Amino acid sequence: MSSRDKEEQEDELLALASIYEEDEFKRAESAQGGEISICLELPPNFTIFVCGDEKQNKKEPIEYIVSFLPPLVLNFELPPDYPSCSAPKYTLSCKWLFRAQLSALCACLDRIWKDNGSCVVLFSWMQFLKEETLSVLRIESPLEIQRNIKGKSDCIFSNKKREFGSQDKTENLKEEFPLDLRAIQDVESWASILREILDFDQSQQQKAFNSKLFSCNVCFSEKLGIDCMYFKECKHVYCKACLKEYFEIQIRDGNVQCLNCPEPKCTSIATPAQVKELVEEEMFARYDRLLLQSTLDLMADVVYCPRTICKSVVVLEPGNTMGVCPGCRYAFCALCEMAYHGISPCRLKAEKLSELRDEYLNTDESGKMLLEKTYGRRVIQKAVEELCSQEWLYKNSKPCPRCGTNIQKAYGCNKMSCTSCKQYFCWLCLCPLSRINPYGHFSDSSSPCFNELFQGIEFEAEDDVLSDEDDDGIV
Repeated sequence: MSSRDKEEQEDELLALASIYEEDEFKRAESAQGGEISICLELPPNFTIFVCGDEKQNKKEPIEYIVSFLPPLVLNFELPPDYPSCSAPKYTLSCKWLFRAQLSALCACLDRIWKDNGSCVVLFSWMQFLKEETLSVLRIESPLEIQRNIKGKSDCIFSNKKREFGSQDKTENLKEEFPLDLRAIQDVESWASILREILDFDQSQQQKAFNSKLFSCNVCFSEKLGIDCMYFKECKHVYCKACLKEYFEIQIRDGNVQCLNCPEPKCTSIATPAQVKELVEEEMFARYDRLLLQSTLDLMADVVYCPRTICKSVVVLEPGNTMGVCPGCRYAFCALCEMAYHGISPCRLKAEKLSELRDEYLNTDESGKMLLEKTYGRRVIQKAVEELCSQEWLYKNSKPCPRCGTNIQKAYGCNKMSCTSCKQYFCWLCLCPLSRINPYGHFSDSSSPCFNELFQGIEFEAEDDVLSDEDDDGIV
Protein backbone atom coordinates (compact mmCIF):
# COMPACT_ATOMS: atom_id res chain seq x y z
CA MET A 1 0.00 0.00 0.00
CA SER A 2 1.39 3.35 -1.01
CA SER A 3 1.44 6.13 1.50
CA ARG A 4 -0.84 8.18 -0.74
CA ASP A 5 -3.47 5.42 -0.95
CA LYS A 6 -3.27 4.84 2.79
CA GLU A 7 -3.67 8.55 3.51
CA GLU A 8 -6.62 8.96 1.12
CA GLN A 9 -8.35 5.91 2.53
CA GLU A 10 -7.98 7.15 6.09
CA ASP A 11 -9.15 10.66 5.20
CA GLU A 12 -12.21 9.26 3.40
CA LEU A 13 -13.21 7.00 6.30
CA LEU A 14 -12.72 9.79 8.83
CA ALA A 15 -14.78 12.17 6.67
CA LEU A 16 -17.65 9.68 6.40
CA ALA A 17 -17.59 9.07 10.16
CA SER A 18 -17.81 12.82 10.81
CA ILE A 19 -20.63 13.40 8.29
CA TYR A 20 -22.92 10.46 9.03
CA GLU A 21 -24.30 9.04 12.25
CA GLU A 22 -23.38 5.60 13.51
CA ASP A 23 -26.59 3.99 12.23
CA GLU A 24 -25.68 5.24 8.70
CA PHE A 25 -21.96 4.52 8.63
CA LYS A 26 -20.08 1.90 10.64
CA ARG A 27 -16.35 1.47 10.19
CA ALA A 28 -14.93 -2.05 10.43
CA GLU A 29 -12.58 -2.63 13.34
CA SER A 30 -10.24 -5.18 11.78
CA ALA A 31 -9.94 -3.96 8.17
CA GLN A 32 -10.15 -0.89 5.97
CA GLY A 33 -13.87 -1.16 5.33
CA GLY A 34 -17.29 -0.86 6.85
CA GLU A 35 -21.04 -0.79 6.32
CA ILE A 36 -23.13 2.03 4.86
CA SER A 37 -26.94 2.15 5.26
CA ILE A 38 -28.67 4.38 2.73
CA CYS A 39 -32.26 5.53 3.34
CA LEU A 40 -33.95 6.74 0.17
CA GLU A 41 -35.56 10.15 -0.06
CA LEU A 42 -39.26 9.37 -0.62
CA PRO A 43 -41.80 11.88 -1.97
CA PRO A 44 -44.71 12.96 0.30
CA ASN A 45 -47.60 10.49 0.80
CA PHE A 46 -45.62 7.57 -0.57
CA THR A 47 -47.90 4.52 -0.46
CA ILE A 48 -47.38 0.80 0.06
CA PHE A 49 -50.06 -1.22 -1.75
CA VAL A 50 -50.67 -4.69 -0.27
CA CYS A 51 -52.53 -7.19 -2.45
CA GLY A 52 -55.29 -9.33 -0.98
CA ASP A 53 -54.58 -12.94 -0.08
CA GLU A 54 -56.98 -15.23 -1.94
CA LYS A 55 -56.00 -18.21 0.20
CA GLN A 56 -57.27 -16.38 3.28
CA ASN A 57 -60.29 -14.92 1.45
CA LYS A 58 -58.86 -11.41 1.79
CA LYS A 59 -59.26 -9.88 -1.66
CA GLU A 60 -59.49 -6.22 -0.65
CA PRO A 61 -56.15 -4.40 -1.02
CA ILE A 62 -54.71 -2.41 1.87
CA GLU A 63 -52.72 0.81 1.55
CA TYR A 64 -50.14 2.21 3.98
CA ILE A 65 -48.60 5.67 3.73
CA VAL A 66 -44.91 5.54 4.64
CA SER A 67 -42.18 8.13 4.91
CA PHE A 68 -39.23 5.72 5.04
CA LEU A 69 -38.30 2.39 3.46
CA PRO A 70 -35.69 -0.04 4.86
CA PRO A 71 -32.22 1.04 3.69
CA LEU A 72 -29.97 -0.26 1.00
CA VAL A 73 -26.93 -1.72 2.78
CA LEU A 74 -23.50 -1.36 1.18
CA ASN A 75 -20.81 -3.51 2.81
CA PHE A 76 -17.36 -2.56 1.48
CA GLU A 77 -13.70 -3.33 1.91
CA LEU A 78 -10.92 -1.11 0.57
CA PRO A 79 -8.11 -2.98 -1.21
CA PRO A 80 -4.51 -1.81 -0.57
CA ASP A 81 -4.25 -0.08 -3.95
CA TYR A 82 -7.53 1.87 -3.59
CA PRO A 83 -8.11 4.49 -4.95
CA SER A 84 -5.12 4.63 -7.26
CA CYS A 85 -5.86 1.35 -9.06
CA SER A 86 -8.63 -0.86 -7.68
CA ALA A 87 -12.25 -0.12 -6.79
CA PRO A 88 -13.71 -1.01 -3.39
CA LYS A 89 -14.94 -4.57 -3.00
CA TYR A 90 -18.58 -4.52 -1.95
CA THR A 91 -21.97 -6.23 -1.68
CA LEU A 92 -25.33 -4.41 -2.03
CA SER A 93 -28.35 -5.79 -0.20
CA CYS A 94 -31.94 -4.71 0.32
CA LYS A 95 -35.15 -6.22 1.70
CA TRP A 96 -37.56 -4.90 -0.92
CA LEU A 97 -35.77 -5.00 -4.30
CA PHE A 98 -35.19 -7.84 -6.79
CA ARG A 99 -31.70 -9.14 -7.33
CA ALA A 100 -32.08 -7.89 -10.91
CA GLN A 101 -32.77 -4.38 -9.62
CA LEU A 102 -29.83 -4.58 -7.22
CA SER A 103 -27.64 -5.85 -10.08
CA ALA A 104 -28.62 -2.78 -12.11
CA LEU A 105 -27.54 -0.58 -9.20
CA CYS A 106 -24.24 -2.45 -8.94
CA ALA A 107 -23.62 -1.70 -12.62
CA CYS A 108 -24.29 1.99 -11.93
CA LEU A 109 -21.82 1.97 -9.03
CA ASP A 110 -19.17 0.39 -11.26
CA ARG A 111 -19.77 3.07 -13.88
CA ILE A 112 -19.40 5.84 -11.29
CA TRP A 113 -16.07 4.33 -10.27
CA LYS A 114 -14.83 4.30 -13.84
CA ASP A 115 -15.99 7.87 -14.42
CA ASN A 116 -14.40 9.04 -11.16
CA GLY A 117 -10.83 8.87 -12.40
CA SER A 118 -9.10 6.87 -9.63
CA CYS A 119 -10.43 9.10 -6.85
CA VAL A 120 -12.20 8.16 -3.64
CA VAL A 121 -15.75 7.14 -4.50
CA LEU A 122 -17.66 6.07 -1.37
CA PHE A 123 -19.34 9.44 -0.83
CA SER A 124 -20.41 9.58 -4.51
CA TRP A 125 -21.86 6.07 -4.23
CA MET A 126 -23.85 7.05 -1.13
CA GLN A 127 -25.26 10.17 -2.78
CA PHE A 128 -26.21 8.24 -5.91
CA LEU A 129 -28.01 5.47 -4.00
CA LYS A 130 -29.80 7.95 -1.77
CA GLU A 131 -30.98 10.39 -4.43
CA GLU A 132 -31.25 8.44 -7.69
CA THR A 133 -32.26 4.84 -6.88
CA LEU A 134 -35.99 5.44 -7.37
CA SER A 135 -35.52 7.32 -10.64
CA VAL A 136 -33.00 4.85 -12.08
CA LEU A 137 -35.29 1.89 -11.31
CA ARG A 138 -38.36 3.97 -12.31
CA ILE A 139 -40.17 3.20 -9.07
CA GLU A 140 -43.11 5.39 -8.11
CA SER A 141 -45.87 5.35 -5.54
CA PRO A 142 -47.75 3.15 -4.86
CA LEU A 143 -45.37 0.25 -4.32
CA GLU A 144 -47.15 -3.06 -4.57
CA ILE A 145 -46.19 -6.02 -2.40
CA GLN A 146 -46.75 -9.25 -4.30
CA ARG A 147 -45.37 -12.76 -4.42
CA ASN A 148 -42.78 -13.66 -6.99
CA ILE A 149 -44.56 -15.46 -9.82
CA LYS A 150 -41.92 -18.19 -9.92
CA GLY A 151 -42.15 -18.66 -6.19
CA LYS A 152 -38.46 -18.04 -5.53
CA SER A 153 -39.00 -15.04 -3.30
CA ASP A 154 -41.29 -12.15 -2.56
CA CYS A 155 -40.87 -8.69 -3.94
CA ILE A 156 -42.12 -5.15 -4.18
CA PHE A 157 -42.60 -3.35 -7.45
CA SER A 158 -44.16 -0.15 -8.76
CA ASN A 159 -47.89 -0.17 -9.42
CA LYS A 160 -47.88 2.73 -11.89
CA LYS A 161 -44.69 2.61 -13.93
CA ARG A 162 -43.85 -1.06 -14.02
CA GLU A 163 -40.91 -0.84 -16.35
CA PHE A 164 -38.17 -1.96 -13.98
CA GLY A 165 -40.47 -3.08 -11.20
CA SER A 166 -42.75 -5.62 -12.90
CA GLN A 167 -42.03 -9.29 -13.27
CA ASP A 168 -41.75 -9.08 -17.09
CA LYS A 169 -39.43 -6.13 -17.01
CA THR A 170 -37.35 -7.83 -14.32
CA GLU A 171 -36.59 -10.53 -16.87
CA ASN A 172 -35.51 -7.77 -19.27
CA LEU A 173 -33.26 -6.42 -16.52
CA LYS A 174 -31.67 -9.85 -16.22
CA GLU A 175 -30.88 -9.77 -19.92
CA GLU A 176 -29.49 -6.23 -19.80
CA PHE A 177 -27.77 -6.65 -16.42
CA PRO A 178 -26.93 -10.29 -15.60
CA LEU A 179 -27.46 -11.18 -11.96
CA ASP A 180 -24.52 -9.84 -10.00
CA LEU A 181 -23.10 -12.00 -7.18
CA ARG A 182 -22.65 -8.81 -5.21
CA ALA A 183 -26.45 -8.18 -5.29
CA ILE A 184 -28.19 -9.80 -2.29
CA GLN A 185 -31.96 -9.86 -1.81
CA ASP A 186 -32.20 -9.89 1.98
CA VAL A 187 -35.75 -11.18 2.45
CA GLU A 188 -37.37 -14.11 4.24
CA SER A 189 -41.09 -14.03 3.37
CA TRP A 190 -43.94 -11.86 2.13
CA ALA A 191 -45.17 -11.29 5.67
CA SER A 192 -41.73 -10.29 6.95
CA ILE A 193 -41.31 -7.68 4.19
CA LEU A 194 -44.46 -5.80 5.16
CA ARG A 195 -43.73 -6.03 8.88
CA GLU A 196 -40.16 -4.81 8.48
CA ILE A 197 -41.21 -1.92 6.23
CA LEU A 198 -43.84 -0.69 8.70
CA ASP A 199 -41.60 -1.18 11.75
CA PHE A 200 -38.72 0.66 10.11
CA ASP A 201 -40.99 3.49 8.98
CA GLN A 202 -42.36 3.91 12.51
CA SER A 203 -38.91 3.90 14.12
CA GLN A 204 -37.57 6.45 11.65
CA GLN A 205 -40.58 8.70 12.07
CA GLN A 206 -40.11 8.57 15.84
CA LYS A 207 -36.43 9.41 15.39
CA ALA A 208 -37.31 12.43 13.23
CA PHE A 209 -40.00 13.48 15.73
CA ASN A 210 -37.57 13.29 18.68
CA SER A 211 -35.18 15.79 17.07
CA LYS A 212 -37.81 18.47 16.31
CA LEU A 213 -38.99 21.29 18.59
CA PHE A 214 -42.69 21.46 19.53
CA SER A 215 -44.91 23.81 21.53
CA CYS A 216 -47.14 22.14 24.12
CA ASN A 217 -50.71 23.48 23.98
CA VAL A 218 -51.20 22.84 27.71
CA CYS A 219 -48.18 24.49 29.38
CA PHE A 220 -47.27 26.57 26.26
CA SER A 221 -43.57 25.74 26.59
CA GLU A 222 -41.31 24.57 23.76
CA LYS A 223 -39.70 21.15 24.12
CA LEU A 224 -37.91 18.63 21.97
CA GLY A 225 -39.94 15.79 20.55
CA ILE A 226 -38.15 13.28 22.76
CA ASP A 227 -39.89 14.97 25.72
CA CYS A 228 -43.25 15.06 23.94
CA MET A 229 -45.93 12.65 22.71
CA TYR A 230 -48.46 12.87 19.91
CA PHE A 231 -51.84 11.19 19.45
CA LYS A 232 -51.80 8.71 16.57
CA GLU A 233 -55.00 9.85 14.83
CA CYS A 234 -54.91 13.65 15.10
CA LYS A 235 -51.10 14.18 15.47
CA HIS A 236 -51.63 16.82 18.19
CA VAL A 237 -48.46 17.15 20.28
CA TYR A 238 -48.16 17.70 24.05
CA CYS A 239 -45.27 17.41 26.44
CA LYS A 240 -45.04 14.18 28.41
CA ALA A 241 -45.20 15.95 31.78
CA CYS A 242 -48.61 17.49 31.02
CA LEU A 243 -50.01 14.28 29.54
CA LYS A 244 -48.74 12.25 32.52
CA GLU A 245 -50.61 14.48 34.97
CA TYR A 246 -53.73 14.48 32.77
CA PHE A 247 -53.72 10.67 32.42
CA GLU A 248 -53.22 10.11 36.16
CA ILE A 249 -56.16 12.37 37.08
CA GLN A 250 -58.47 10.55 34.67
CA ILE A 251 -57.34 7.11 35.86
CA ARG A 252 -57.76 8.02 39.54
CA ASP A 253 -61.32 9.17 38.74
CA GLY A 254 -62.00 5.94 36.86
CA ASN A 255 -62.41 7.66 33.47
CA VAL A 256 -60.25 5.19 31.56
CA GLN A 257 -62.44 5.48 28.47
CA CYS A 258 -61.88 9.26 28.37
CA LEU A 259 -58.13 9.56 27.78
CA ASN A 260 -58.83 11.74 24.78
CA CYS A 261 -56.61 14.33 23.18
CA PRO A 262 -56.83 17.52 25.31
CA GLU A 263 -57.58 19.55 22.17
CA PRO A 264 -61.23 20.77 22.34
CA LYS A 265 -63.65 18.62 20.34
CA CYS A 266 -60.86 16.20 19.35
CA THR A 267 -61.87 12.54 19.65
CA SER A 268 -58.43 10.92 19.33
CA ILE A 269 -57.74 8.45 22.14
CA ALA A 270 -54.39 7.52 23.68
CA THR A 271 -53.27 3.95 23.07
CA PRO A 272 -52.53 1.64 26.03
CA ALA A 273 -48.86 1.66 25.00
CA GLN A 274 -48.76 5.47 25.31
CA VAL A 275 -50.43 5.35 28.72
CA LYS A 276 -47.99 2.68 29.91
CA GLU A 277 -45.03 4.79 28.79
CA LEU A 278 -46.09 7.79 30.91
CA VAL A 279 -47.73 6.60 34.14
CA GLU A 280 -46.33 4.54 37.01
CA GLU A 281 -46.70 0.75 37.03
CA GLU A 282 -49.33 0.73 39.78
CA MET A 283 -51.36 3.42 38.02
CA PHE A 284 -51.20 1.54 34.72
CA ALA A 285 -52.37 -1.65 36.45
CA ARG A 286 -55.45 0.24 37.65
CA TYR A 287 -55.99 1.64 34.15
CA ASP A 288 -55.66 -1.80 32.58
CA ARG A 289 -58.10 -3.35 35.08
CA LEU A 290 -60.73 -0.62 34.70
CA LEU A 291 -60.40 -0.61 30.90
CA LEU A 292 -61.01 -4.36 30.78
CA GLN A 293 -63.94 -4.08 33.17
CA SER A 294 -65.57 -1.23 31.23
CA THR A 295 -65.09 -3.12 27.98
CA LEU A 296 -66.70 -6.25 29.42
CA ASP A 297 -69.59 -4.19 30.81
CA LEU A 298 -70.43 -3.08 27.28
CA MET A 299 -70.68 -6.67 26.07
CA ALA A 300 -74.22 -8.05 26.34
CA ASP A 301 -73.05 -11.67 26.57
CA VAL A 302 -70.62 -11.07 29.45
CA VAL A 303 -71.70 -11.00 33.13
CA TYR A 304 -69.98 -11.47 36.48
CA CYS A 305 -70.43 -14.30 38.94
CA PRO A 306 -72.91 -13.01 41.58
CA ARG A 307 -71.05 -14.67 44.47
CA THR A 308 -69.20 -11.92 46.34
CA ILE A 309 -66.20 -14.19 47.03
CA CYS A 310 -65.75 -14.93 43.33
CA LYS A 311 -66.90 -12.23 40.82
CA SER A 312 -65.30 -14.09 37.89
CA VAL A 313 -66.15 -13.15 34.29
CA VAL A 314 -68.82 -15.41 32.77
CA VAL A 315 -69.59 -15.59 29.04
CA LEU A 316 -73.21 -16.50 28.26
CA GLU A 317 -74.26 -18.71 25.40
CA PRO A 318 -76.32 -16.87 22.73
CA GLY A 319 -79.99 -16.68 23.78
CA ASN A 320 -79.32 -18.40 27.12
CA THR A 321 -79.89 -16.83 30.54
CA MET A 322 -77.99 -19.50 32.46
CA GLY A 323 -74.42 -18.69 33.43
CA VAL A 324 -71.89 -21.15 34.83
CA CYS A 325 -68.95 -19.55 36.62
CA PRO A 326 -65.62 -20.98 35.38
CA GLY A 327 -64.08 -20.30 38.79
CA CYS A 328 -66.49 -21.60 41.42
CA ARG A 329 -68.81 -23.55 39.03
CA TYR A 330 -71.89 -21.74 40.40
CA ALA A 331 -74.86 -21.98 38.00
CA PHE A 332 -77.03 -18.87 38.14
CA CYS A 333 -79.69 -16.92 36.28
CA ALA A 334 -78.20 -13.91 34.48
CA LEU A 335 -81.43 -11.90 35.01
CA CYS A 336 -81.97 -12.20 38.76
CA GLU A 337 -78.44 -13.42 39.68
CA MET A 338 -79.87 -16.15 41.87
CA ALA A 339 -79.43 -19.92 41.54
CA TYR A 340 -80.56 -21.09 38.12
CA HIS A 341 -84.30 -21.88 38.19
CA GLY A 342 -84.93 -23.12 34.66
CA ILE A 343 -88.18 -21.87 33.10
CA SER A 344 -89.62 -20.71 36.43
CA PRO A 345 -90.01 -16.92 36.79
CA CYS A 346 -87.19 -15.02 38.46
CA ARG A 347 -87.43 -14.38 42.19
CA LEU A 348 -86.76 -10.80 43.10
CA LYS A 349 -84.32 -9.68 45.75
CA ALA A 350 -85.58 -7.22 48.34
CA GLU A 351 -83.15 -4.49 47.27
CA LYS A 352 -84.46 -4.66 43.69
CA LEU A 353 -88.15 -4.32 44.54
CA SER A 354 -88.14 -0.52 44.72
CA GLU A 355 -86.18 -0.18 41.46
CA LEU A 356 -88.43 -2.67 39.68
CA ARG A 357 -91.63 -1.05 40.93
CA ASP A 358 -90.53 2.40 39.74
CA GLU A 359 -89.46 0.98 36.39
CA TYR A 360 -92.73 -0.91 35.97
CA LEU A 361 -94.96 2.02 36.94
CA ASN A 362 -93.10 4.59 34.83
CA THR A 363 -92.56 2.59 31.65
CA ASP A 364 -94.87 2.32 28.64
CA GLU A 365 -96.98 -0.69 27.72
CA SER A 366 -94.22 -2.38 25.72
CA GLY A 367 -91.84 -1.96 28.66
CA LYS A 368 -94.37 -3.44 31.05
CA MET A 369 -94.90 -6.40 28.74
CA LEU A 370 -91.13 -6.99 28.60
CA LEU A 371 -90.82 -6.91 32.40
CA GLU A 372 -93.80 -9.24 32.78
CA LYS A 373 -92.29 -11.61 30.23
CA THR A 374 -88.97 -11.57 32.06
CA TYR A 375 -90.18 -11.97 35.64
CA GLY A 376 -93.76 -13.24 35.20
CA ARG A 377 -96.89 -11.08 35.54
CA ARG A 378 -98.03 -12.54 38.87
CA VAL A 379 -94.56 -12.32 40.34
CA ILE A 380 -94.07 -8.70 39.38
CA GLN A 381 -97.54 -7.66 40.60
CA LYS A 382 -96.98 -9.47 43.88
CA ALA A 383 -93.58 -7.82 44.20
CA VAL A 384 -95.09 -4.37 43.67
CA GLU A 385 -97.81 -5.07 46.24
CA GLU A 386 -95.30 -6.40 48.77
CA LEU A 387 -93.05 -3.40 48.31
CA CYS A 388 -95.95 -1.00 48.75
CA SER A 389 -96.93 -2.89 51.90
CA GLN A 390 -93.38 -2.76 53.20
CA GLU A 391 -93.17 0.98 52.56
CA TRP A 392 -96.48 1.56 54.32
CA LEU A 393 -95.34 -0.49 57.33
CA TYR A 394 -92.04 1.37 57.41
CA LYS A 395 -93.81 4.75 57.48
CA ASN A 396 -96.73 3.89 59.78
CA SER A 397 -95.59 1.14 62.15
CA LYS A 398 -92.74 0.05 64.41
CA PRO A 399 -91.61 -3.46 65.37
CA CYS A 400 -92.30 -4.86 68.82
CA PRO A 401 -88.97 -5.10 70.68
CA ARG A 402 -89.92 -8.58 71.91
CA CYS A 403 -91.49 -10.45 68.97
CA GLY A 404 -90.92 -8.08 66.04
CA THR A 405 -94.60 -7.74 65.13
CA ASN A 406 -95.33 -4.52 63.27
CA ILE A 407 -97.44 -2.25 65.49
CA GLN A 408 -99.35 0.82 64.32
CA LYS A 409 -100.03 3.60 66.82
CA ALA A 410 -103.62 4.59 66.15
CA TYR A 411 -104.28 6.77 69.19
CA GLY A 412 -103.36 7.31 72.84
CA CYS A 413 -100.11 7.96 74.64
CA ASN A 414 -96.61 6.65 73.95
CA LYS A 415 -97.01 3.58 76.17
CA MET A 416 -97.75 0.79 73.71
CA SER A 417 -98.98 -2.77 74.10
CA CYS A 418 -98.15 -5.41 71.49
CA THR A 419 -101.29 -7.10 70.19
CA SER A 420 -99.35 -10.31 69.61
CA CYS A 421 -97.21 -10.96 72.70
CA LYS A 422 -98.83 -8.28 74.99
CA GLN A 423 -95.44 -6.73 75.73
CA TYR A 424 -95.51 -3.10 76.91
CA PHE A 425 -92.97 -0.84 75.15
CA CYS A 426 -92.22 2.83 74.55
CA TRP A 427 -93.28 4.13 71.13
CA LEU A 428 -90.48 6.69 71.10
CA CYS A 429 -87.40 4.57 71.92
CA LEU A 430 -88.90 1.04 71.55
CA CYS A 431 -87.70 0.18 75.03
CA PRO A 432 -89.61 -2.72 76.75
CA LEU A 433 -91.63 -1.46 79.76
CA SER A 434 -92.33 -3.08 83.10
CA ARG A 435 -95.76 -4.70 83.36
CA ILE A 436 -96.00 -3.62 87.03
CA ASN A 437 -95.25 0.06 86.45
CA PRO A 438 -95.08 0.79 82.68
CA TYR A 439 -95.41 4.54 83.23
CA GLY A 440 -92.27 4.69 85.38
CA HIS A 441 -90.24 4.95 82.17
CA PHE A 442 -91.80 8.36 81.52
CA SER A 443 -91.58 9.63 85.14
CA ASP A 444 -87.96 8.62 85.75
CA SER A 445 -85.72 11.67 85.38
CA SER A 446 -82.86 9.48 84.13
CA SER A 447 -84.96 8.05 81.31
CA PRO A 448 -84.44 9.42 77.75
CA CYS A 449 -88.24 9.74 77.48
CA PHE A 450 -88.76 11.59 80.78
CA ASN A 451 -92.04 13.62 80.70
CA GLU A 452 -92.67 12.57 77.07
CA LEU A 453 -95.63 10.25 77.67
CA PHE A 454 -97.84 12.50 75.55
CA GLN A 455 -95.13 13.80 73.21
CA GLY A 456 -96.51 14.29 69.69
CA ILE A 457 -100.17 14.02 70.78
CA GLU A 458 -102.73 16.76 70.10
CA PHE A 459 -105.51 16.70 72.71
CA GLU A 460 -109.02 17.24 71.39
CA ALA A 461 -110.63 17.65 74.79
CA GLU A 462 -109.47 18.76 78.18
CA ASP A 463 -110.91 15.68 79.89
CA ASP A 464 -108.49 13.25 78.19
CA VAL A 465 -107.31 10.78 80.79
CA LEU A 466 -104.73 8.08 80.95
CA SER A 467 -106.08 4.63 80.34
CA ASP A 468 -104.64 1.33 79.16
CA GLU A 469 -107.35 1.18 76.51
CA ASP A 470 -106.15 4.42 74.97
CA ASP A 471 -102.56 3.38 74.39
CA ASP A 472 -102.91 -0.02 72.79
CA GLY A 473 -101.55 -0.42 69.30
CA ILE A 474 -102.94 -2.43 66.42
CA VAL A 475 -101.21 -4.81 64.07
